[in-house]
Amino acid sequence: MQEILGELIHAPWIYVLIGLSVLLDVFLPVLPSGVIVIAAATAATGSTAAAGATGLPTPPAGAPLPEICALVLCATTASVLGDLVLYRLAWRGSARFDRAVARSRRLTAAQRRLGHVLTSGGGPLVVLARFAPAGRSVISLAAGAAHRRAVDFLPWSALAGLVWAGYGVGVGYFGGQWLGAGWLATAVPVLALFGTGTLAAYLVRRRPAQAQAS
Repeated sequence: MQEILGELIHAPWIYVLIGLSVLLDVFLPVLPSGVIVIAAATAATGSTAAAGATGLPTPPAGAPLPEICALVLCATTASVLGDLVLYRLAWRGSARFDRAVARSRRLTAAQRRLGHVLTSGGGPLVVLARFAPAGRSVISLAAGAAHRRAVDFLPWSALAGLVWAGYGVGVGYFGGQWLGAGWLATAVPVLALFGTGTLAAYLVRRRPAQAQAS
């Protein structure tokens, strides 16, 4: 698989596939966009070995750098676009969403906390939530439904997308550098991503509780 991805990473359409997976996982959080980004970064790192194994011309030293930069740019752009689309959809359908929120005290409290976070400089929570399972979707929906200004939301969304993409590509790249082109080079970074997501989910739940206690 690593050999195949190592060949495909040089094809432009692979970035379309990566971009679509990242964009759509804001609507379908079950999509493994993070795994795809990591696998592509690992494949770019191991593309030299893959080329040699398949008899293809070996890329020159440092060749993975353009692919690595393209992966970060592609994943970041797709992440921000997905957030923006869901934000706008929630903005337009806010009346229906508000009625659903009003029936739940927990959702109402969460919506108020989000508004306070976005307007009081607490936007790092948006970045943290990007790593939590479905956190990106919840943040984008709540920001749009609460009619939070784009200037309060989008800069943090862009930073969250950049940090998330940089982390995924980074662990994939170093996994390929340290562990070679085998399956372990992808498995270890994926486990690191899941571990980070678990920690982020815990911190996202904890921060509102700390804010209420204070």
